[in-house]
Amino acid sequence: MKKIFLLIGIISIASLYSCTDLEEDILDESTDVTGDGGAESLLAPAYAPLPEFYRHTNYFTLQEVTTDEAILPYRGGTDWGDNGKFINLHQHTFTSTNGAVNDAWNSITTGLTYSTSAVVRLKNANDPALSSFLAEARGLTAFYNMKSLDLYGIAFRKNGVDSTSVVMRGEEAFNYVESELLDIVDDLSNDVGPGRISQDAAYGLLARLYLNAAVYRDVYANPSFRKEDMDKVIDYTTKLIESGRYQLSPEFFEIFDDENHTNPELIFAIDQRADLNGHNRMAYFSLSGNQFPLAAYPRANGTDGAAITSDYYRTWVDAYGGDPQGIDPRFHKQNLDTTITCISAADFEIDRGILRGQQYGLQHDAKGEPFQRCDGDAYVVGKLYNVTRSKPDEPVVFTEKIDFSLEGSDYATGYRVEKYEFSKQSDTGRNKGEADLVVLRLADIYLMRAEAYLRGSNNTAAALEDVNTIRRARTARFTAPDLNTMDLEILYRERGFELYWEHQRRTDMIRFGKYEDRWTEKTNSDVKKRLFPIPQSAIDAASDRPGYLVQNEGY
Repeated sequence: MKKIFLLIGIISIASLYSCTDLEEDILDESTDVTGDGGAESLLAPAYAPLPEFYRHTNYFTLQEVTTDEAILPYRGGTDWGDNGKFINLHQHTFTSTNGAVNDAWNSITTGLTYSTSAVVRLKNANDPALSSFLAEARGLTAFYNMKSLDLYGIAFRKNGVDSTSVVMRGEEAFNYVESELLDIVDDLSNDVGPGRISQDAAYGLLARLYLNAAVYRDVYANPSFRKEDMDKVIDYTTKLIESGRYQLSPEFFEIFDDENHTNPELIFAIDQRADLNGHNRMAYFSLSGNQFPLAAYPRANGTDGAAITSDYYRTWVDAYGGDPQGIDPRFHKQNLDTTITCISAADFEIDRGILRGQQYGLQHDAKGEPFQRCDGDAYVVGKLYNVTRSKPDEPVVFTEKIDFSLEGSDYATGYRVEKYEFSKQSDTGRNKGEADLVVLRLADIYLMRAEAYLRGSNNTAAALEDVNTIRRARTARFTAPDLNTMDLEILYRERGFELYWEHQRRTDMIRFGKYEDRWTEKTNSDVKKRLFPIPQSAIDAASDRPGYLVQNEGY
């Protein structure tokens, strides 16, 4: 057995929730790795932090609640206060002690620890048959570093088992992540499914890296996009599009269904299948506490969490000159026929997409109490009231207005999002979220290529065709009309329509020069807020190494 000493100065592997420290953790590194099973057992811990990182109160809040797309007020003055962390994120007044900022850091650095450990052990095995597994471990390390670069402006390189990790920023960090992905892409396999780093996933990550290269090289500047970067985006996205391995889903919301692991649009996703104890809470997060999506489970309800802002909603209205429902299938899918008051358990299914106005559903006297029955095994369906909020005479009506005022932060304010399906096996709503969380999918690949066409050579015709290809593909219920013109403003709007609630809005807003704008309750225009602060706990832990971990500007 060989002992490997990994610097944990910015990393804690004791717990996903622990504070960081500068102690060396001693990992017992065996080199007797044989066969796929042994290699996969090394990779499993490296993937383990991803579900926690993509948790609704972790990476999601950094990427969405900080933007014009999502807002999470102090509901009713009692729920989602959380020491003001969600309010501070939305207003861009967050500091180095913000809980969500710290949680994301801990998830990333834990992932770096385990993926680096897997790289070392697989290298020590010295088995040519393990080359694809080694490449996969290095790909995961690059993925975590890419997230760290995007959120905190830094990446970490470890040159040896007994060396201190090197902290890199700006162009040096970008070059390192790029070199790692380029070095391993040819050794990766495409036979591992969407839940792991495949060769195609690496192509997609490279495309995303080059698309954001101008920001990563100089994060506080006005982005200066290089044609050579955009050409690389086009090259890698074209590889994926022309491979024939992926298809756009005719039904938009099937991409986010419970059983989406085999959806042909997915390229890379956070594997949440039941046998892996999937637990994402994306479906319950936005629903009302009085919405119970499953007839079998009277304790499984929503939580009145995040909603969309009026600013984001108005982009839909402005694009279509009025109500987008029935025009763009990505906006809403009506599953619940509210004209029928008696529905069987098998036929009961809540609506998807953006939810507005009076809500309907299963009738109940209190959470945990049986739902009201009608004929046989069918259930009564009707208008919902705030029974769980002790206001049984107050209807659940989602309003466009939502802000941090007393009126705007009540339980029913804000249009809600049910993009991911509520897990059919979730008996509490807070468990068994089994839909894979999307990291890369084919529509995003088309949108990246369209943006590169515009930024690299102003090829509006090619960009327009890529965007319309996506719109034409959603044919299951009805198809959105073709767009007639294309520019960066329209493309930005299309990314918002296609990718909402998918952990991308902040990165998009920075790249498109929108992140310093005003919206809802946000007026702060400080460019330094493009990056999050390094958690104070990590700075303190590195205090015995002066200059090693320097706080980002503005904090």
